[in-house]
Amino acid sequence: MSYVFLLILLFPVKLIRKLFRKETGKNLVIQTAKIGDFVNATPLLAWLQKSDVLISRSVGALAKHDETIEEIFFIEQHKRNLWRKLRFACRIMNRYDNVYLLQPNSVNLFFAAVCNAKNKQFLSTYTRRWYHGIFYLTADGTVEHGKKTLSVTNYLKLADRSLTWQDSPKHATKPLFKPATYPVILDKPGAIRIGISVAAGNKAKTVPPVIWKQIADRLADLPCEFYVFGAPNEQSWMDDITRAYGELPNFINLIGKISLEELPWVISKMDCYIASDSGNVYIADAVGVPVVLLFGPCCHYEQRPLGNVLLIGNDDNICSYVFETRYYFSQGREELFAVTDESLDELKHFICGLPTANSAFDAQGN
Repeated sequence: MSYVFLLILLFPVKLIRKLFRKETGKNLVIQTAKIGDFVNATPLLAWLQKSDVLISRSVGALAKHDETIEEIFFIEQHKRNLWRKLRFACRIMNRYDNVYLLQPNSVNLFFAAVCNAKNKQFLSTYTRRWYHGIFYLTADGTVEHGKKTLSVTNYLKLADRSLTWQDSPKHATKPLFKPATYPVILDKPGAIRIGISVAAGNKAKTVPPVIWKQIADRLADLPCEFYVFGAPNEQSWMDDITRAYGELPNFINLIGKISLEELPWVISKMDCYIASDSGNVYIADAVGVPVVLLFGPCCHYEQRPLGNVLLIGNDDNICSYVFETRYYFSQGREELFAVTDESLDELKHFICGLPTANSAFDAQGN
């Protein structure tokens, strides 16, 4: 509610400044969520060609290598206190012709509503609160987003209601940023290179050790190398696997060794990526790497990789959504992410069908 009062406070300023607004041709895209959500916003950025963005600092390493982005604003910097909020609101008030709001929480709605843009398009979600209606009164159009509507398509519809996800591809960086150096182990010949994330930002979405052991066992007769990616604070999840099962064969720990800036290019070296609903599967999808998504409690109808993807999970467990993420569940993670023998067979068939699998088999003499 406090942001409603801020909008009312600034309303006279907004009206007066609107009299002096000039067309700029500039776009502002507001998406302040984390890695996966940012990657899923890139089709809209690519469609618009050039935009300023209001984003989370956590994705700054990707945004700075994106040629579709002109100026970057970090939400953490501009919502820190009342003075910063008011100063930023006045800064953007007359700056844009088009504003696209992809994550409509209260602070983002306030910044979008205060703009005097001639075209403002807001996403409206199932978590919309009654007082958010005041902000939506300032919009020129809304796109209704439900729990089983694809988020990427609805982001694009903010720009053109006829668009779908097929009309504009994702990217992680544009063009793909190539680091000066990278681990030579990524070039190991005669191997099927499988990237995995043993953790997710949400503990409840983290795949338990027993599932990784089942996957490793089912693929044990294939020439697979498992590259474990993650931030330094995710090492404890790898330690859990090691404590339970010892050092798993062909698991190469890269946790904390690859920066977010380098990650898209390094993941592009993989033949496949296996993980739960985490940022890295969307990076893999954006760089054209086939993905196995262990979706657990997350609604894959709303958000999922859109390229070559195998979905593994039980729809009966779905209870967590993009704009209504759950952190606690009545079931344990072992049950949420349980894999059947049929699913493991599908996984093995998927891996064997990868374009690089035959060359790996040949190199192994199979």
